[in-house]
Formats: sequence, C-alpha cells, structure tokens
Amino acid sequence: MIFMRHRLNRIALAPASPQNQRMNLDALYSELTLKTKTKLALIVLDGLGDLATKEQNYLTPLEAAHTPNLDKLAKNSAHGRMIPVAPGITPGSGPGHLGLFGYDPLEFQVGRGVIEALGLGLELKPGDVCARANFATLDAKGIVTDRRAGRIATEVCEKLVALLSAKIKKIGDTQVIIKAGKEHRFVVVFRGKGLEGPLTDADPNREGFAIPTVKPRDAKNLKQKKMAKLIADFYKAALPVLAKEKPANGFLMRGIAHQPHIPLFEDRYLLKPACLAVYPMYKGLAQLVGMIKIEGPQTIAEQFERYLKEYDNYDFFFIHYKYTDKYGEDGNFAAKKKAIEDFDAALPILLKKKPDVIAITGDHSTPVSMKGHSWHPQPVLLHSTTSGSDKLERFTETGANLGSLSVFDSKFLIRLMQANAKMFDKFGA
Repeated sequence: MIFMRHRLNRIALAPASPQNQRMNLDALYSELTLKTKTKLALIVLDGLGDLATKEQNYLTPLEAAHTPNLDKLAKNSAHGRMIPVAPGITPGSGPGHLGLFGYDPLEFQVGRGVIEALGLGLELKPGDVCARANFATLDAKGIVTDRRAGRIATEVCEKLVALLSAKIKKIGDTQVIIKAGKEHRFVVVFRGKGLEGPLTDADPNREGFAIPTVKPRDAKNLKQKKMAKLIADFYKAALPVLAKEKPANGFLMRGIAHQPHIPLFEDRYLLKPACLAVYPMYKGLAQLVGMIKIEGPQTIAEQFERYLKEYDNYDFFFIHYKYTDKYGEDGNFAAKKKAIEDFDAALPILLKKKPDVIAITGDHSTPVSMKGHSWHPQPVLLHSTTSGSDKLERFTETGANLGSLSVFDSKFLIRLMQANAKMFDKFGA
C-alpha cells in the first residue's frame, strides 16, 4: 500500500486515524476518477456464500449446483472472497449492500426501517423515524414461536396492515404511517416533533423469547427516549388488534432510526446508476445512495430482459436476486441449489449485451447449516477484458479461495470494478 502512505504524507498534519485514512483514500480515488463510456453490472445473489459440511457431502449449494453459464464466465475471470464488514462480524442486509456500493458500513450506518420505507415508495420527511417490522406468531405467554408467522402471503399482510392502519392513525401528537411489504414484512413510520433514532430492536432475533422492550442507543438523548416510549405505546395499541389473528398475532420491529445523509453514488463514482430489484428493502438501499429504481420485473429473467432495454440509459446496474438468501435462512439446501441453477439459466439473457465489467457475488453468506446470515467471507467473481483469468473451471467458494483477488473488504469491490473499467488515471509520476 505504498501509494496510500505517500498520499497521507502529502496531507499536512492529517491525523493517522482509520477514519481519516478512509477519507483520504476516498479523496484520492475521486482525484483519479475518469469519466468513461463503459458499462458496469453488480449482480448480487443475496446470501450466496455457504459452508461445506459433512451433512452436505462437503459441498456448498454453489458447488453442488449445475451452472454451465457461470462456469463459462468463471474461466475468464478473477476470483476472491470478501469480508462484508470486518472479520467475525455478521452483517444485516443494509451493511452488506452498502459495502458492495463502496460505502464503509462502519462509517455509514443506516436503520433498516429507513431502507424499507424508501423501498416501498414512502416519501420521508426530516425527523421521520422508521421501523422495519415482521408479522410473527406469539404463544399465550407472549413468547415468539415463529419470527415470520409462517411467511404469510402478501395478501394476508396487506389485510393485517389495513386493520392496523384503520385502528392506529396517531399516538399522542405523532402520526403513524403503516405500509405493507412482501409476505410477512411491513414498515411503520412515526412522523412528529422531537423524534430521533436509533433505538434497540423489538426483536429477540430468534424463537423462544419474548419481544424485548426498545431502548435508546444513547441513554442521554431525550428524543430517543421519547421515541422509545412511542414504540411501547404502539405495541400496547397494536397487539390487541392482532390478538385473534392466526398465525400472525404479533409483530417484531427493528432498524428503528431516522434517515442519515449519504453522498450520492453518481457524484462519488461518476456513474449513472440503476437498480433492478424485486424486494422493497433492496430498492430502498439503492434509492438511499441515489440509484434509479426500475419497477416491474419480478423474476431474474425479467430483470435481465429489462437490463437489455435500459442498457443505453445507465452506466451502472445493480441487479438483486433474493432467493439464495431466503432458502439459506430456511435451511433448505436443495432449494438454495435450485435457486442458483435458476439464476444460471437466466444469465445468457444478460450476456446478450455483455457489460464491460461484471461482478457476481453476495452481500454476505447465509449458510444452510446455520439458517441465517454469517460472518464468513462471500465469494466474488470479477470479469472484464482486464481482469485476467485465474484458470478456474467454476465459480465456487473453494475456487474463490485460490483466486487472484484473495480476501478483501467488500467496500473496495466498486473500486476494483472502476479500475477494470479503466476509470482511474495513473497515480504519481
């Protein structure tokens, strides 16, 4: 990292803290960035990474899947693995994706409620506090027995949200806005004076426990204290409304926060970005950094077809595929493997107008054996005319361990994509 030391030495009296180093490195990238006519595509198979275990015949779903199209691409690509946040830290989808977009998730922390609200098309106002919510199943003692209420259908979620919205429009002087998402998911926005996040979650994050009481992240912050009381009052009003519903007789809330300021993607990278995602949260993440949401496509094949139509309108495409994560969380090896195969079958559509740079990866790992997100580095494939070939026959976790990209922080992926697009001028003489 000689170039980084030289850059830091040129900045008089700059403190050598990690945050200043990040800021100075971003400034260097900005100075070197060139505007080009290249096309870049970041394709995210959510929760792609997995573990090879004895129970799975020492194969991951990616290794077990039949992926002839990925294999063909893999032979002419660079491979590696990425740490989404920091070694040992398990990320949520928000930090996982912000890292992929090049924003240090430790520096830019965004509540999941804000992301979900934006993804559902809600126009947030300054001071709004948002919470991402799940309908859940509670037993007679208030213990969570199913965090997702059996993944109820979206139509059922919409009916329950309409029921809550009709009963709870305000709490004191605070307006309450409730909007349904997909399946068991919904979002709640609190709009009033003197509100602020972030708060702790009203979610035990596993079955067998009661819903925890939310608390301010900063015990001295009066706005957070007011917000915590509002959440408690919302539960008191909402739970009786759902008490007789089956299986969704309760709900969990997390990511309770207000919207922070984040630099726009286009300003940061000189790339006009578009998002092709199905689930609201990922649309919200993209919108948060200024990507244009392209609505309509519901399958990966439809997303790739729309990419072809929009090819000339944007420089950067973020294409999100949810089902690898969904089946990883369900602990369903066969379904996760099939989801990868379905993705592979659709890939030739995208390649009809092959981007100059393609990155295929996950936002984190969701091992089937763990039924949830994990800290394990996710595999990444980087393809361009300048990526070179790691001479690997397949794109897998095992192969990625041998790749030329090695193991790196996911926040640098976008920079590697820019480099492969020849978007950086030479540094120094």
